[in-house]
Amino acid sequence: MVEYSDDAKLSRLLKAVSDSTRRALLTQLCQQGASRVTDLANHYDISLNAISKHIKVLEGAGLVTRQMHGRTHWIEADLRQVELMSAWLESLKSIWALSLDKLDDVLNEGEKK
Repeated sequence: MVEYSDDAKLSRLLKAVSDSTRRALLTQLCQQGASRVTDLANHYDISLNAISKHIKVLEGAGLVTRQMHGRTHWIEADLRQVELMSAWLESLKSIWALSLDKLDDVLNEGEKK
């Protein structure tokens, strides 16, 4: 189970990936590598300011990092935090597996009678 200290991190991660534009940005960064903010914005029919806000949410969740070279901002995916989401999802899967095992036991018991 996810510890309480990780709850805020998990919430930020889930919020960050809850938006389709942010998921698309993250996918794009994973596929293409580090990109300039302006290059990322060219792929979307929204303002540069809106893209910047989406990137800030991803940054806040630790899913991307920003490097500045002069006035140019380079954004790169950083998927180390994804392990926290993965661990939470695995815990959900194990809960379901236990529930299904119990249901199977109940059904098998009913067949024996």
